[in-house]
Amino acid sequence: MISANNVTLRVGKKALFEDVNIKFIEGNCYGLIGANGAGKSTFLKILSGQLEPTKGEVSITPGERLSFLQQDHFKYDEYPVLDTVIMGNARLYEIMKEKEAIYAKEDFTDEDGIKASELEGEFATMNGWEAESDAASLLNGLGIETDLHYKYLKDLTGPEKVKVLLAQALFGNPDILLLDEPTNHLDLDAIAWLEEFLINFDNTVIVVSHDRYFLNKVCTQIADIDYGKIQLYAGNYDFWYESSQLLIRQMKEANKKKEEKIKELQEFISRFSANASKSKQATSRKRALEKIQLDEIKPSSRKYPYIDFRPNREIGNEVLTVEGLSKTIDGEKILDNISFTLGHDDKVAFVGSNELAKTVLFKILIGEMEPDEGTYKWGVTTSQAYFPKDFGGEFDKDYTITEWLTQYSENKDVTYVRGFLGRMLFSGEDGVKRLTVLSGGEKVRCLLSKMMISGANVLLLDEPTNHLDMEAITALNTGLIKFKGVLLFTSRDHQIVQTTANRIMEIVPGGHLIDKITTYDEYLESDEMARKRQTYSVQTEDED
Repeated sequence: MISANNVTLRVGKKALFEDVNIKFIEGNCYGLIGANGAGKSTFLKILSGQLEPTKGEVSITPGERLSFLQQDHFKYDEYPVLDTVIMGNARLYEIMKEKEAIYAKEDFTDEDGIKASELEGEFATMNGWEAESDAASLLNGLGIETDLHYKYLKDLTGPEKVKVLLAQALFGNPDILLLDEPTNHLDLDAIAWLEEFLINFDNTVIVVSHDRYFLNKVCTQIADIDYGKIQLYAGNYDFWYESSQLLIRQMKEANKKKEEKIKELQEFISRFSANASKSKQATSRKRALEKIQLDEIKPSSRKYPYIDFRPNREIGNEVLTVEGLSKTIDGEKILDNISFTLGHDDKVAFVGSNELAKTVLFKILIGEMEPDEGTYKWGVTTSQAYFPKDFGGEFDKDYTITEWLTQYSENKDVTYVRGFLGRMLFSGEDGVKRLTVLSGGEKVRCLLSKMMISGANVLLLDEPTNHLDMEAITALNTGLIKFKGVLLFTSRDHQIVQTTANRIMEIVPGGHLIDKITTYDEYLESDEMARKRQTYSVQTEDED
């Protein structure tokens, strides 16, 4: 068990947390949620001991081991991958290194023998002989192939490093597991594997995530941070949402009844306080009036943007024809003879572990990159708006956000442009913020404003939920469901893919395309798709 006792954290004069008391019990997975800036990651750092609270303390059941997901992706660059994972159990790794040093001695003494014997006993008690196989199993489950296990971490890609650090956190069955955004940079297969791991994990888990489907799948409790307090709710994310909304409705209804009673008493007192025969009754009602207190209903610190993509023109029957597209980058076949045709009702989710393949396809379709072979043709009634995964170049000018958005609008009226920014929570002075000071989430909201103001009837979105908080993701999900045009998108957010897409295209290893008209959940359950993935994988290995 881990608990926070009267924990307060002050940043300057502001209290981020105030007298927080909460216990996290073994056997539960707690989803820690709250608006951006509420202090979710900060609270995890307090629990893990990385940050000292201003007041109060964190206590852990004696003898229990705590593990957390490291955020420094360069910390272990000089270590082999397997070693990095095993470091998740610091004592076990220390024993392994002590043993190696003793056995490497040329002048092996009796004292060394005694020490080695003690270490061997502790090593066996900690299941040390299974450490490498357990670490390899975690890595394989997350999609890190065996040939990478003995490489140094510095030789891996960014997403691969994230998986290794996640395996490190999971290693050795920790008693308390703290995970801050564990699904970031994971492909959908790795997320599915992590979901199953946590569902079957028997100890305490506290997780911060913006992935609603993930929270619904793994959480047994929700810890909601709002206004410096943490309120526990039994159940998953959806149950928390329904419960919190029900609680607010009940408080409003109770207040309404109290207000009606207050009005009734005030009217009686006003009418009869000067009447001698009614004065006792009026006095009695005054006492009753003084006892009635309205429940304090604080507005939530959460803010939801309004995302509504409205096409300027209706789309025709001919949308997009792709024939034989191929692309090789740095000697690797990214796309191999891809062909498909889109109709005016298609909402296509592109899935698959190769993120580069999906990004390259989008860049080709939007005209930012040329294919090696093949052609594509957009219908004459189509207009496209594109959300790139890497959008750094969009914000390298010294503009205010209003000036930046105005250049993409046919209507140059400032009020009109500011209206789109207002929907995305840029109100008042926010409209004159300069691009250079925007956070990642603010840049994403600017790009979504740009897509809305374009009036395009075809949207291409490459991982649009990166950097967004839960409220913005929910608003984006609603906007994509309502959109009347054609969608081509990638997303790690399972719920967005499931609720939005009516067609799934998977780019499998080797650059081939599997195309199926179905929902995402049905696609994942399809044995036929699993066989095709395996077939393509084997074909690619044979070709190599």
